[in-house]
Parts: sequence; structure tokens; C-alpha cells
Amino acid sequence: MTISKNGIKVKIFGTEYRIKGDANADYIRQVAGLVDERMRQIAEASMTGSVAKIAILAAVNIADELLKERLTRESAMDKLSERLKQAEENGQE
Repeated sequence: MTISKNGIKVKIFGTEYRIKGDANADYIRQVAGLVDERMRQIAEASMTGSVAKIAILAAVNIADELLKERLTRESAMDKLSERLKQAEENGQE
């Protein structure tokens, strides 16, 4: 299911948003669900009632996870490239 011209409605932290884009509607729902879940976790754990602060903390947490995943993937790719290079060198001998 793709998103219509009008977009898809999602609810994040009690507020409804209409998201437009080229992504699959189920994917957009998953993304919105992740943001909503993270904001709720932060709201429960913190003393702030500011939606803006909760949203920023959620964004920082999600960005932290993304960066860690990227670094892990890059490290794995580097190791794989090194192994491939060694295998090629061993095969030429």
C-alpha cells in the first residue's frame, strides 16, 4: 500500500499528523510508531512536561541508535573487505 496524494494519518504522542511521501504506508506507520513509543518512554522517565523537550530527547536517542548502527555496519564492511583482500592474496599465491 502506497501513500495517497493526501498522505497517511498517524498519531504521535497524542497529536495527529498527515505524512506525505513515496514510502510504503505500513513503513510510515512503523516510523511513526517508533517515534511515539520513544517519546512515551522518555515522558515516563523524565520530569519534563514539555512536548518539545521530549521530542528533542527522542530525536537524540533515535539519532544515537542510527549512528551506532552505521558505525557497526561500517566496521563490519571494513572487516569483510579485509578478509576478501586476504582471500584474494592467498588465492594468487
